[in-house]
Amino acid sequence: MMIPQISHVPVLLSVRRSVLLLPLPQNEGSQVQAQGQPPQRVILWMIYPRQRSQNMEMATVAQGLSPTSSPPQCSPWRKNACCSVNTSIEAHKDISYLYRFNWDHCGKMEPACKRHFIQDTCLYECSPNLGPWIREVNQRWRKERVLGVPLCKEDCQSWWEDCRTSYTCKSNWHKGWNWTSGYNQCPVKAACHRFDFYFPTPAALCNEIWSHSYKASNYSRGSGRCIQMWFDPILDNPNEEVARFYAESMNGAGLHEAWPLCCGLLLLLLWLLS
Repeated sequence: MMIPQISHVPVLLSVRRSVLLLPLPQNEGSQVQAQGQPPQRVILWMIYPRQRSQNMEMATVAQGLSPTSSPPQCSPWRKNACCSVNTSIEAHKDISYLYRFNWDHCGKMEPACKRHFIQDTCLYECSPNLGPWIREVNQRWRKERVLGVPLCKEDCQSWWEDCRTSYTCKSNWHKGWNWTSGYNQCPVKAACHRFDFYFPTPAALCNEIWSHSYKASNYSRGSGRCIQMWFDPILDNPNEEVARFYAESMNGAGLHEAWPLCCGLLLLLLWLLS
């Protein structure tokens, strides 16, 4: 990916979820470095200028779709994306090379439910607006993750409503799967139940399914205070304003916390010079 000029407001970049500890095949356009190694992620805290990404010219090409097909779920980020066209294609596949994750681990997942997980993957892989929530972690298979991304109330609600009648066997999809077959299967003695058994509320789904990568927000779409999982591709990206707000808030908090230390050092310097 070509790195554009950096603006003065630190805001952005995404980081792969990386739910696996499996050797993945190398593939052009993927972020996998070498077979058997988890992808290396680079954190860049910056804001992209408005320009089309050379990696994401994918209006209907993302799935090899015809012009009459519905737009691919990664299309909102086609103007400014952190993922390649290949990644967007794989995001729409079952058991793709991205994670080797089987959505149908407890029978066929309802299409309306699966659409949310595709959008979730697109947000995680393609969005340039998750920088404020990137955190370092000390894990063998990854060094960074996103934590506590405030997902809009409507997004959590619709995700839960569309998935509540589908089936799963776990409330935490980050870990604890049986990967012996090369893709995730339910662990022994993990019973398949409806989503609303493991996730009794929309907040439970958003907060728990990816180990608190998301946080169910009380803010609504349009508030400028929560991230939308998906938005109309013909409109501007509403998540840019949200990322900018939280980045500036974090920077302000950092300066506020550093001020007493600076004052103390200044007083010490004046005392030494007196």
